[in-house]
Amino acid sequence: MPSPELVLIHEPERACLARLEAEGFEPRRAAEIASYLAQSTDLAAEFDAIAAACAERGLRFAPVELDDAAAALAKRDPALTLVWTLTDGIAYFRGGAGPALARLGGFKAIGADDSVFALCQDKFRSGAVLAALGLPVPPAGLARDGEWLVPPPASAQGWFVKPNRLGAKIGIWPDSRCFDLTQALELSRRIFAHYRDDAIVQPYVAGRNARTSFLAVEPEAAIEALGVSFVDSGADFQTMQDSLALYGDTGTAAKAEGRYAEPVLELVAGRQPQADARIRTLASTLMHGLGLRDVFSLDLRVEADDAVHLIEFEVCPGLPCFDFRAYCREHWAMSLPEAMAAAAASRLRR
Repeated sequence: MPSPELVLIHEPERACLARLEAEGFEPRRAAEIASYLAQSTDLAAEFDAIAAACAERGLRFAPVELDDAAAALAKRDPALTLVWTLTDGIAYFRGGAGPALARLGGFKAIGADDSVFALCQDKFRSGAVLAALGLPVPPAGLARDGEWLVPPPASAQGWFVKPNRLGAKIGIWPDSRCFDLTQALELSRRIFAHYRDDAIVQPYVAGRNARTSFLAVEPEAAIEALGVSFVDSGADFQTMQDSLALYGDTGTAAKAEGRYAEPVLELVAGRQPQADARIRTLASTLMHGLGLRDVFSLDLRVEADDAVHLIEFEVCPGLPCFDFRAYCREHWAMSLPEAMAAAAASRLRR
């Protein structure tokens, strides 16, 4: 009998870039948007290592590009196939089709339900759902090309303005934090011109950036398996330019030119144990109330008084990113390929 197989569905940067340019996006903006798929670029270099780690656990491994996914799954036996969708998306990106195809074909899948893949990319809608679950999400307004769809709440500390459906950034430009709503509307016009997107406008939240990572390497992995770390880059928030210097082809170029500067990670529990406990309770609510499972990450802000603010959740975290690699290494004592193979084997055992 054939051994089980892990099918990793991923959307390459180059495919997204070509599609966006065909849709009329200016090449620089198309490249910025496609850069959010850099984990597909970065992980491709490790496909052989993932295949070897899978083989050690009795699994076959097949990376499949998203455009080929429907045909590839049609040739496979659902009883022997596990689907892992590497990249999400319902707007610029189309990775949300991966778990939907898996459900349509009756395949086992790693990760959250496909409806959550659709929810997570829309910050305004997901914020409403998270608030309904009682989670500490900053309230938000929504603007489209200089017009309010939903006015934002008052804020003595100013506001953050960012694209509603583009990635996990806290800000795109250095002036993404603004101090009057006229400026916020002007930023929404810039966002619409560059990215054809609405702008979410949230009160500025003080504190340190934190990231929670989770991978169910063991079958019963739960809250104790969370990695919760501060992420310090030397700036208040990450911009598009900062992101481009960390990942994908532009990150490789930054390393070659000596511009690569990896943020510093510090365990939240070592500095603010009460905040760490609050984050774990928050994550438990998301796992039970929203159905996060197998693999996910959370972006948060943590204040000095241990107040925690949930900025965003991701069902397709950047696996090859520095923070997720550190989590696999420090919590599971595994390389990323080893951890992925172990998680796939764990999911099959369940």
